[in-house]
Amino acid sequence: MNEKTHTPVRWFGIPRLVPYMRPYGRLIRIMVLMGLYGSAMDAVIPLFQQYAIDHFIADSVLDGLWVFIGLYVLVIATQVASNYISAFGACKIELWVGRDLKRESFNHLQTLSFSYFNQNSVGYIHARVMSDTDRIASTLAWAMMEGVWHSAYLICAVVMMLVINWKLALCVLVVVPVVALTSMYFQKKLVFFHRQVREKNSRITSAFNEGITGAPTTKTLGIEDKMEREFRELTGDMRAVSVRTMHFRAMFMSTTALAASVALALVLWRGGIVTREGLVLIGTLTVFMNYAQGMMEPIQWLVQALSNMVNVQVNVERFTHLMETESDVRDTPEVIEKYGDTLSPKKENWEPLYGDVEFEDVTFRYPDGDEDILEHFDLKIPRGTNVAIVGETEAGKSTLVNLVCRFFEPTAGRVLIDGRDARERSQLWLHSNIGYVLQTPHLFSGTVLENLRYGRPDATMAEIEEAVKAVSADGIIDRLPQGYDSDVGEGGNSLSTGEKQLLSFARALLADPRIFVLDEATSSVDTVTERLIQEAIEKVMAGRTSFVIAHRLSTIRRADLILVVKDGKIVEQGSHAQLMAARGVYHGLYTRQYREEKLRSSVE
Repeated sequence: MNEKTHTPVRWFGIPRLVPYMRPYGRLIRIMVLMGLYGSAMDAVIPLFQQYAIDHFIADSVLDGLWVFIGLYVLVIATQVASNYISAFGACKIELWVGRDLKRESFNHLQTLSFSYFNQNSVGYIHARVMSDTDRIASTLAWAMMEGVWHSAYLICAVVMMLVINWKLALCVLVVVPVVALTSMYFQKKLVFFHRQVREKNSRITSAFNEGITGAPTTKTLGIEDKMEREFRELTGDMRAVSVRTMHFRAMFMSTTALAASVALALVLWRGGIVTREGLVLIGTLTVFMNYAQGMMEPIQWLVQALSNMVNVQVNVERFTHLMETESDVRDTPEVIEKYGDTLSPKKENWEPLYGDVEFEDVTFRYPDGDEDILEHFDLKIPRGTNVAIVGETEAGKSTLVNLVCRFFEPTAGRVLIDGRDARERSQLWLHSNIGYVLQTPHLFSGTVLENLRYGRPDATMAEIEEAVKAVSADGIIDRLPQGYDSDVGEGGNSLSTGEKQLLSFARALLADPRIFVLDEATSSVDTVTERLIQEAIEKVMAGRTSFVIAHRLSTIRRADLILVVKDGKIVEQGSHAQLMAARGVYHGLYTRQYREEKLRSSVE
């Protein structure tokens, strides 16, 4: 059995949400007052019925009828108004708190380091920011409004019954413990089954997603029947659990209705006796019948509220866990005080960056690793140096770049930028001076022009066109139906990978960075385009420090320094000529790749 199905009620997460409710304290107070008033009027309305029966009907008089009608209409009108204000307030609280939770979580994500996103999937993060916040906001808003109403009504109804006739009140109250215990039993079962339903639904959603994204693979392997059979089994399990859940829900509703009927029967039995004896009027008996039926709903709700708290506790824990997650890379309070943070930078205090990089006795191990990648590593890279990093796939070529960009901190030692420890200045200062072109390019939804300006919002059209031409991306713009105003689609999916790569390169170039990082940036373009980019790189890299993670070794022969990585460690370094003369790892990689490219060229 899944351990999560028997999660106990834990209230420690709820107080953590108080800061998100505090800005709306005035609205909450109004909601509470309106809820108290509305529930009090609900409890008073049966008294109007009592008076009408005992006075107007039983005595057959109409004295004061219009005053009675006026008061009754006034109570109904004010009750409707109070219910409207409470419901409208709950809607506002749900929307506003949900918005604030999303903003807080999204902004916090911007401060987290690369390791967090490496260790958590997009779906997991998306669920925290969207689904969990929606569930929390909805529960806070509506549970508060309904909780005030149901609790106040229950108290008012019990007090009024005891005041009017305590003996008849006991006939109703004797059923309350039975209803409460029964509701607790059924709610416990329903929580268990609802969690099973959500688990099955998650598996169906996952299978459905895989079925769509993996459709080409499914067809090429000819396994449609297998996929259909597995999906049928999942939906069959979902149906079985859902039917059982509905079975228990139907039993719960029927049992509660039976309890209400028993309470009503007791009131009629005992009330009939005392009414016949002249001890209670018919109107009083009617009041108790109303209370006997009306009290069942608040009791059901209060028990169900406990179950909802159990369920939403999971959402609260996941949200608070996200908000309490600290980045592996953090600026010190002193740095934040001077340079600002990621969301509130103090750019007036930023010094210019020139591009001198130095590794000083650096030892590094990834946060989730158990082996040092670098050990007492020293390397001096003067400004304007072109550094190439090469090695087999998964050899660890990105480690040095991640340290230079401060995506990770050294386990020991220092990385110096312009002679100062990178930790002495803000992350945003460093990142704003780095142009990074990834192997897998990403474009944001919007137009080509909007994507290019992400690198520099104030860039003129002439500067944008110059950057586009420098990387030979002007041909792409010319082919698009609306040129720079063409929409690139979600994630740039209306463009090819090579086209996205060129535009990403132009975007990075437009920001005029002092340090350039190209992570196998030409691996997704054809050889002709690659040659054009190489020529552009030689022009734009002049005077800038650059790190090129290379797949095709023929593109980095002119690099000032080549670092050869194997099994996560730097095993060779030097120029192309020096490494070829050494006839080591680099010589083997280069000659093998040269033969492969020559063979491929002859075949073509």
